[in-house]
Amino acid sequence: MATIIWTRTDEAPLLATYSFKPIVEAFSSTAGIDVETRDISLAGRILAQFPDRLTEEQRVDDALAELGELTKKPEANIIKLPNISASLPQLKRAIAELQADGYDIPGYPENPETDEEKDARARYDAVKGSAVNPVLREGNSDRRAPVAVKNFVRSHPHSMGEWSKDSKTNVATMDADDFRHNEESVIVDKAQTLKIVHTAADGTETVLKDDLKVEDGEVVDATFMSAEALDNFLAEQVARAKEQGVLFSAHLKATMMKVSDPVIFGHVVRAYFKDVFDAYGDKLMAAGLNGESGLAAILSGLDELDGGEEIKAAFDKALAEGPDLAMVNSHKGITNLHVPSDVIIDASMPAMIRTSGQMWNKNDETQDTLAVIPDSSYAGVYQTVIDDCKENGAFDPTTMGTVPNVGLMARKAEEYGSHDKTFVIPADGTVRVVDEAGEALLEHEVSENDIWRACQTKDEPIRDWVKLAVDRARESGMKAVFWLDPERGHDRTIKSLVEKYLGELDTEGLDIEILDPVAATKLSVERIRRGEDTISVTGNVLRDYNTDLFPILELGTSAKMLSVVPLMAGGGLFETGAGGSAPKHVQQVLEENHLRWDSLGEFLALAESYRHEQRKNDNAKAGVLADALDKATEKVLAEGKSPSRKVGEIDNRGSHFWLAKFWVDALAAQDDDAEMKEYFTPLAEKLGEVAEQVDKDLIDNQGTEVDLGGYFLPEDEKASAVMRPSEAFNAVLDALSDK
Repeated sequence: MATIIWTRTDEAPLLATYSFKPIVEAFSSTAGIDVETRDISLAGRILAQFPDRLTEEQRVDDALAELGELTKKPEANIIKLPNISASLPQLKRAIAELQADGYDIPGYPENPETDEEKDARARYDAVKGSAVNPVLREGNSDRRAPVAVKNFVRSHPHSMGEWSKDSKTNVATMDADDFRHNEESVIVDKAQTLKIVHTAADGTETVLKDDLKVEDGEVVDATFMSAEALDNFLAEQVARAKEQGVLFSAHLKATMMKVSDPVIFGHVVRAYFKDVFDAYGDKLMAAGLNGESGLAAILSGLDELDGGEEIKAAFDKALAEGPDLAMVNSHKGITNLHVPSDVIIDASMPAMIRTSGQMWNKNDETQDTLAVIPDSSYAGVYQTVIDDCKENGAFDPTTMGTVPNVGLMARKAEEYGSHDKTFVIPADGTVRVVDEAGEALLEHEVSENDIWRACQTKDEPIRDWVKLAVDRARESGMKAVFWLDPERGHDRTIKSLVEKYLGELDTEGLDIEILDPVAATKLSVERIRRGEDTISVTGNVLRDYNTDLFPILELGTSAKMLSVVPLMAGGGLFETGAGGSAPKHVQQVLEENHLRWDSLGEFLALAESYRHEQRKNDNAKAGVLADALDKATEKVLAEGKSPSRKVGEIDNRGSHFWLAKFWVDALAAQDDDAEMKEYFTPLAEKLGEVAEQVDKDLIDNQGTEVDLGGYFLPEDEKASAVMRPSEAFNAVLDALSDK
């Protein structure tokens, strides 16, 4: 029997799984497909790290490692829901919850000293940040707006804020001494193990990493950001925001880039509160209150610090006298600097651009903003879109074209694979990447506190990426543009390989171009305004940025993208959108029993998963399920059965019911498979009979607080009861499952 793996993840997607997975299981069984679960949630990943400290009943399998191996096999068919890319504050909250639930796991050691603390820290560091995606992505990324979704948005456009030519909104970024300008790159000519070595000015040599394994033909890069240049740049931007009367906001990727960006975020916090750190910095830094976990962590830590009230008053004074900060939640006083994971650049920047280039201020009003993006590698992309909006006004979703993406990400390609190769430099000196012969392949002069990092990109994923771009250009008929920056060492190397591998493929009749990111953005938005479509072919980080930027402008959300990862071994990984794990949605469930999470991404991914099963195993029934599911998804959109944000209206559970009803109707109406038609016809009648009752059940159920039994690790029985409240629907579904 064929198997689809449905991942158990976190927060809103996890709650939606309690409602939707029983539907998926029931329908899939009619095509001879089992649907199994693998727990890759943050709680599950934590518990898998500590089997030696748990009872036999508490132990869990390392599902992430298991799925990582499965992706290297041709039979893989995995549906991957969004999970928490754990920032340190999130990780600590999850640890505290698990400890309170009776799991004997250690606290997170901030400054490990003993062997036991160092061991615990290493285990937690394997969980922190973007631990999941690099393991599962044994293929490159194909993300695009499905035709049904694009057509729906053209007839039902989302709101777009008006832009003014006089807008003061801009991006601020470094013009030297950042990752972009300091990057060096080399292609390794044989398989070997490299070392990363720091040599201090006094000659002291420290091996930062001694096991950097590389393959023949692998691209290895290294770069650094100057701490001094960063601090000078940030001081200038704080002053600039104050002088221009705009909001100050920082935009980083502190969850994915889990070493470099939290450190940079700390620099931002210390720059904004420079006077406070000038006066109390020694005491704050000694207490670990360095800003890397955000202002909220500092303010919380002041409660246990001698003189905390005095320091708190200094922070309040700095907030009152400094430039106004962009707010994450103005009602609760949560600023852009409170929590690093609240202002992830790929979501926060497109949302700002969509809202007239403005963010919320402390008075709950929108205001022009200075968006501070320290590293200049991709900051120009956002500035280019902002400049276009100032000149031409907001985009029109009813006429605009689309920008799908083919992204290089297989086998931890590029920056997301750099976590174990990123270091805060301990002393002035040099950092070298040294080969087995003792020769320096890459070398930088560095200063204390600079942020240095290396990354790797294997040759096979690059070849596969170029081929995928050509295949998508031919299948879609769209122009394709490789976004590669000649000022970056890595991109110069990749460009030479792209040109080489394009020469080995049939590109006759295709429109393929290589442009730097700013020029590529300018071309893409010009074409969007003309209703033309352009594939962006990018590296790993730009893949993440572009698959939020353009979908949020085109569709109103990135969660409505179809995200397919054709695995290099022949299997398929189907991601359910880039909408994050939506913690605010969970809060609304807890307070009002209303889940506004939209499972459209799950619907789209499931249909592609069925089609993959149809192609791989010649399973015609899977194809029938897929076609009917697409029809049902279109009807959910057309008839307004997507979740509302308001309590007392349709939510995620109601959307699932209507999807199931429309799906059954489509299966009963189709003539491709007589057996399935006969099977689903009475079920269609039964769901039609109970539809009014189910609708009432799902609405009446809302409006009260609920208990899930846990945030990071809900109790299955409680969560299932909350997410499956209609006995009428459950009875029909159980009957289907029993057949």
